[in-house]
Formats: sequence, C-alpha cells, structure tokens
Amino acid sequence: MQKRTLTLGHSPDPDDAFMFYGLAAGRVDTRGWAFEHVLQDIQTLNERAMRGELDITAVSIHAYPYVAGTYALTSCGSSMGDGYGPLVVSRDAMDAQSLRGKTILVPGEKTTAFLALNLMLGRGTFSHRVVMFDEILERVQSGQGDAGLIIHEGQLTYGDHQLHRVVDLGAWWREQTGLPLPLGGNCIRRSLGMEAMVEITGVLTASIRYGLAHRAEAVEHSMKYARGIGTALADRFVGMYVNEWTIDYGEKGREAVIELLRQGAEIGMVPAIGPIDFISPV
Repeated sequence: MQKRTLTLGHSPDPDDAFMFYGLAAGRVDTRGWAFEHVLQDIQTLNERAMRGELDITAVSIHAYPYVAGTYALTSCGSSMGDGYGPLVVSRDAMDAQSLRGKTILVPGEKTTAFLALNLMLGRGTFSHRVVMFDEILERVQSGQGDAGLIIHEGQLTYGDHQLHRVVDLGAWWREQTGLPLPLGGNCIRRSLGMEAMVEITGVLTASIRYGLAHRAEAVEHSMKYARGIGTALADRFVGMYVNEWTIDYGEKGREAVIELLRQGAEIGMVPAIGPIDFISPV
C-alpha cells in the first residue's frame, strides 16, 4: 500500500477545527500518511466532492447520494443534530407554516438543512436564494429575504441580529422520526482501496478522540475559526456537533442517514441510494 499526501477537505468552523486538531497539531499517529488540510465552506466542498477532487472531505448528507460512486462514508466525523439543528429565522415573528410562499435565503441547495426544510414545508412551496452561510443573518436583518436558513454558529448568534427563531429543523426531525438529524459526514475516496480506507479512518477517529480528550487545547485551536464568538460559545457549539456521534454513527445514526435519504428520494430531491458503506477502523 503506497502512502502519500492526502487532501482533507473540511469547513473553516470551530467544530471541524476541533475535530482535526489532533492531526493539524501532530498529536496522533498518521500511520505514514500525510494530510493537506483544505478549508472551504460546505457548499464548495459538496461541489468538489461531486467532481471527485479531494481524497477525504466533509460532505452534507444531502449531497452524499450524488457522490456515493466515488466516495464511501467514514464511520467517524458525523455532525448530528440530536434534537437541535439548523434554524429558520426571520425579522418578524411568524410560525413555520407562514414560511410557505416566502423567499428564504439558504446556504446551499445540497446542504442537509435545505433538504430538511423541503421535507418540512413541502418541495416547491417556497422560493429560495443561495447566499454564503455567514452573510444570511445580516441579509435577513436588512430585509433582503423573508427568512434565512441558518447553519454553523449562527444557530447561537441570530439573536444578536434582532431576529426571531421560526423553527428548529433538528427538533422538527426528532419529533417526526425519533432520530437525530444527520447533517454532515466525512467521506473517503473508494479508489484508495479498502485497506487504506480502513487505516485512514482509524487516523481520523484518533484525531477526534484526541480533541475530545484534550478539550481545552482543542477549543483554543478552534477559536481562530470562531468568526467573532467567544470561547464559551465556541465550546458550546463544538459540544453540539463533536461528541460520541462523531466518533461513530452507531446503529441509530446509521438509521438516521438511511431514513433522511429515503425521505429525500421520496420527494425527488436525491437519487435513490442502495446500501450505504460506512468504513470503520479495525
């Protein structure tokens, strides 16, 4: 098995920085592999995955069926909204049903947040415009959209923009299915071969475990990606999305991925997908 430098795509966000701190800081055994960290927003990473450009990359679960021929999901690296998740916010207070017919600013058409929004409201019942995720709060505040679909740390800071929470999609999904909402995962290029995929997944898992075991230093590292939020909020955000689910999906997490994509296929937003490969370390 020839070892080389692997491109590793992830978002410039506190949770992903925390997850890969062990790797970035040289704190884990890489088993002879080297990693080039590629930091880009999730919409861009989804698009790059569709072109097969990176060896390992974060990907929205919504986007995974489009790249499943090229990539397998690793058992580690998931971001699960366990009773919480992306929010829809608005300038004026309204209920979720009032979103139908409105223009909603969204962070990308292949984000899991966008899929969940369509599952909740019904496909085709609202208009949308794609906006960079970190611009949505300000644009909703200034009246450039009726509402905004918020991911990342905006879930904790929308109140600073005098906006109202309309609905929490992770809570809605939990009420509907009893499952966590699988927002994102890591996937790895199949052409590396099974032996390499298993070994590399072990390295990634070790990085996540290291961050969780050395939380203070990993959070400190993640602060450079915290976009203006303080350490306490960054730590809270990391805790929401880097936890036991991130070490391994587990049976319930795998069930959540399958159910989300089944419902997505049912409304025609993703192609039907067969059995899903989760690569686990030995």
